[in-house]
Amino acid sequence: MNVLENPSSNIRLAVLIDAENVSASIIESLLQEIAKYGTANVKRIYGDWTSNQLNSWKTKLNKLAIQPMQQFRYTTGKNSTDSALIIDAMDLLYAGNFDGFCLISSDSDFTRLASRIRESGLIVYGFGEKQKTPEAFVVACNKFIYTDILDDKRTSGNQDLKNNQQLLDLLKSAYDSVADEEGWAHLGPFGSQLTKLSPSFDARNYGYKKLSELVQFIDIFEIKKSRSHLTIKLK
Repeated sequence: MNVLENPSSNIRLAVLIDAENVSASIIESLLQEIAKYGTANVKRIYGDWTSNQLNSWKTKLNKLAIQPMQQFRYTTGKNSTDSALIIDAMDLLYAGNFDGFCLISSDSDFTRLASRIRESGLIVYGFGEKQKTPEAFVVACNKFIYTDILDDKRTSGNQDLKNNQQLLDLLKSAYDSVADEEGWAHLGPFGSQLTKLSPSFDARNYGYKKLSELVQFIDIFEIKKSRSHLTIKLK
């Protein structure tokens, strides 16, 4: 089963959070987003909990049933938190009890971890800030969600999407891969192909809640609706 196309509550996820790289203010929205892809059977958050820098997290951990994992800073300049998260992830991977992992961080140190998990046939959802997350980590994941879109206080940019050549090329490339002999493509496979080509693709990055709304605004496709699905054809 392709869990990207058929997410359900039966998908078992391990959620691992780098507390030093994620804002506590978005955790509720983050967990709601993760619930779209499966059930978080494990929720762990890593950091030095003796530090005052993580105080904003402490009031939320019990409420949201997130297990704090203590990692002291043994050496200045070395991120032992990353190492602890990676070791735990490998232990969970070898246990064989999960269908996928959610790695929440903007740190490039998790690029190889994401690739290693995928090599074992499991799905990896990455979460991080758009301006901080390196492209290597983004493309190492099956799907990457920028946490900026989970912040209700963010302001959406005024993008001239119809002249965004990078976006237009991506849409056309995905369409070419899934269109039938008559030139029609179902929106579901079209969306899955977009994610394969660009793991960070999300209509919400462009100010639209749904892919269908973005496609309609871009206006390069003819759209045909039925009761059960929507199909598109390049104009």
